[in-house]
Amino acid sequence: MTSLEELLEIDTPENVSFDYEVAGIGSRFLAALIDTLIILLVIIALAAVLFGVLGNWLDGFSDEAQFTYAAVFILLSFVVLWGYYIFFETTWSGQTPGKRWAGLRVVRLNGLPISVSEAVIRNIVRIIDFLPTGYGVGVVVMFIQPQARRLGDLAAGTLVVFERTAVSLETLSSSITPYQAMLLGDVPEEIAALPLHLLTPQQIDQIDAFLGRRYELSNRYEIARKLHQAAYEAMGLTLDFQIRDDQREKEMQYFIAVYRQPRA
Repeated sequence: MTSLEELLEIDTPENVSFDYEVAGIGSRFLAALIDTLIILLVIIALAAVLFGVLGNWLDGFSDEAQFTYAAVFILLSFVVLWGYYIFFETTWSGQTPGKRWAGLRVVRLNGLPISVSEAVIRNIVRIIDFLPTGYGVGVVVMFIQPQARRLGDLAAGTLVVFERTAVSLETLSSSITPYQAMLLGDVPEEIAALPLHLLTPQQIDQIDAFLGRRYELSNRYEIARKLHQAAYEAMGLTLDFQIRDDQREKEMQYFIAVYRQPRA
């Protein structure tokens, strides 16, 4: 069972809540281990090129020139060490190869994807989290902080969550699925007659996100009622009859199917 401290609840403007499961120290350690191994391999390859392939060539240079090349290697290693996280978290929307393997993602506290500035801040502060060695400061802070946030997360306003429960409405596909296409074959007349075009794409995405995760939600039927009611209000209609929870979800599936059907 997941405790409240392990969940990040996001409230949409329609007062619908979605939960993100917060990643713990164990899963983050596995992701960091993979990322560290990749970084070490890159640095070793870099050293092999600079000191192995170019080693004989450098022998003919003065000690000052060799010192310069050593300084260049240290600088490049630093860029790889800290630029690795910034590059991937920016281009992969909060993920690194390690986080992707572990099914984790960095998000803002409001559940939205992180920006470049937030990726830079959380990874610059990583230098402090790493002290005195092996993320000593970071681990202590994560133990104390209820949502296992290290100093970098606190400074950037970010959080690491499990990808499998993190729903981003902006990234949901707007294409019609085979199941929705099947529903189009038997749409009830009363549903087809509704002014579904008055619904916004955001409302349809929220309904789609809910239907895809409804079996994971403890407040499933409460969310369904709010989404259903909000949809009718957007169409300028009122619900003057009682409807079973399973019928409500079925009706919202029809909403998506009709709304997203290809138009001539």
